[in-house]
Amino acid sequence: MTTKPQRSDAISFPMRMAGEGENVKIMSVRGGKGFHDRLSGMGLNVGAEVEIVKNQDNGPVLVAHKGTRLFLGGGMAEKIHVIVVPKGD
Repeated sequence: MTTKPQRSDAISFPMRMAGEGENVKIMSVRGGKGFHDRLSGMGLNVGAEVEIVKNQDNGPVLVAHKGTRLFLGGGMAEKIHVIVVPKGD
């Protein structure tokens, strides 16, 4: 089992660093218009909350959002900055 790097929950960090089972809120997206449009088409805009279903070191990140599961490549997950939100909020 590998561990994710330490991070502070008070500041945003790349989605790639989020742990499985965590609920996160998208705070910013670092990419061009095409990348923003692609995420928007999946419903992943700034302010959206998603659950990290699966996040392994070398594979895609599986997220759940509004009853849908989406795979994001590791490079995409690096460009999406999030904060942790407590479950049930």
